[in-house]
Amino acid sequence: MSPSESGVVHDLFESPVPFANVLNRLPVGVAILDAGRRILYMNSALEALCGFDLEQVRGVPSRYALRTNLCRNEGPVDEAARGASPVATEGNLITRARKRIPVRFTTTPLLDAAENLVGFLETIEDATAVQEAGHELQKEFGFGQLLGHSPRMKELFDVIPVIAQTDSSVLVTGETGTGKDMLAEVIHEASDRGRGPFVKVNCGALPETLLESELFGHTKGAFTGAVSDRPGRIRLAHNGTLYLTEIGDLPLSLQVKLLTFLDDKVVYPLGGSKGFQANVRIIAATHRNLEQMLEQGRFRQDLLYRLNVIRMHLPPLRERPEDIGLLLDHFLRVLAQRFNKKLSGFSRPARDLLMSYAYPGNVRELKNIVEYAANICQGEVLDVEHVPAYLLEAPASAVLAGESEGWERALKDDGVHEPGAGVKWPEVERRIILDALVRSRGRRRRAAEILGWGRSTLWRKMRQYGIEG
Repeated sequence: MSPSESGVVHDLFESPVPFANVLNRLPVGVAILDAGRRILYMNSALEALCGFDLEQVRGVPSRYALRTNLCRNEGPVDEAARGASPVATEGNLITRARKRIPVRFTTTPLLDAAENLVGFLETIEDATAVQEAGHELQKEFGFGQLLGHSPRMKELFDVIPVIAQTDSSVLVTGETGTGKDMLAEVIHEASDRGRGPFVKVNCGALPETLLESELFGHTKGAFTGAVSDRPGRIRLAHNGTLYLTEIGDLPLSLQVKLLTFLDDKVVYPLGGSKGFQANVRIIAATHRNLEQMLEQGRFRQDLLYRLNVIRMHLPPLRERPEDIGLLLDHFLRVLAQRFNKKLSGFSRPARDLLMSYAYPGNVRELKNIVEYAANICQGEVLDVEHVPAYLLEAPASAVLAGESEGWERALKDDGVHEPGAGVKWPEVERRIILDALVRSRGRRRRAAEILGWGRSTLWRKMRQYGIEG
C-alpha cells in the first residue's frame, strides 16, 4: 500500500489528512527511501525537478532516478545512517532530459520506535537561484551587507569568497560598531553552509551558568528549573555556522569545554552523559586584545590557536574615510524608504560636517546619526540643524586627522601652545578662528586655508562659537 494511494496522517488533526496532501504542497522535492536506498515515495515537486513520475521509479534504487555527481552508496546517506543525524550537501542533479541542475540534498535517517533504521527522508532543493544570487553577491561597492570602496575594504572583499569555501575557524577582530556581525553573516551566506542555520551567541550577555546551558544544552533535572531536555545552540547550528560574538568575555571554565568540542565535535549537554555529533563551523569575534588577555591569564592560549586559524580584521571608520560618503548615502536611501520620506540628500554644510567627524562608534554610530537626522528632518534635505547636537560640540580628538594638522599649524603660527589649567579648549579654538579671520581681513576662504580646514568646517565652527563673518 503506497502513501500516495491510501496513506493518511492520524492523531495530529481532528480528522485524518491524506499523506500525499502534506508533502505535495511543499515547495521542495521530497523522497522517502527504504533502508536499501530504494524509492518508496516522491512528491510532486521532486517529480517536476527530476522529470520522473513516482510510478516509474517506485522500488528503484535512488541512484538511478536521482542521478547526481555524489556517490549515493558511500556518501551522505551512509553518513546520515552512521550518525543518526541529518546530513546536508550540495551537488548537481541530472534530470531525465539530461539537464544538469545545482541542488542541495538533506538526508535524514528514519528510525522506528526501537530506534532501528528503517529508511531515509531526503529533501532536494533547486539551488539555481541561490547560485546565481551568489555570483551577484559581490558588487562594485560591497560584499553582501558590507559596504566600502576603500583599499582596506576591497582587500577584505577579495578574500571573503576564498575563506567562505573552507571550514576553518575564523576570528574576526575590530572595534565596536565596525560590522563584525555582518562579516560573520556574509561568510556564512557565501559558504556551502549558507542554506544551513546561522546561530549567534553573545558570550558576554549571560552569566556563566546560563551561558553553559545556552551553548551546550541541558537534560531534564540537570539543575533547578530544568523541566525538560533542551538542545544547546551548538547542536542547533548543526550543518551550519555558530557565531560566538564577544568571545573575549567567555569564562575560563567554558573556554575549556569549548576547546574540547573543537577537538572532537561532540556536544555533551549539562547533566547528560550522551554526546551528540555536531557538524558546525565556528566564527568568533571580539573587540578585545586577546594576546594581551593571554598575558593576563584571562584567555587560554590553546583556544586562541584553535579559533585563530583565519583572522580577519575590520578597520575602524577613521582609517577608511573614503567610505564615509558611500555609507551616508546608503543609509539615507534605506531610511528614507523605511520611514516613507522623500529625502533627497544632505546640504553641503551638513555633508561636510558628517564627512569631517571621526566616528568613534564607527559604522553603527554613523547609521544612528543618519537615522536621527532622518527622523527629525521635515523636508527633503538633511541640514546641520538635523544632526545630533553633540557633533557640533565635538572636541579636536573627534575630528579627522587632516583637520587636526591644520589646528596644529594654526596654534604654532599664532604662538598658542597647550592651554593652561584654567583655560578651556573651546576658548582657545575660538581665539584661533578670530585671529585667522583678522589675518585674512575677513575672507573666509583665506582663513580656512590658514587653519587648514575646509570652508564648510570654518563656517560650522563660526556658527558654533557665534562668530559673525
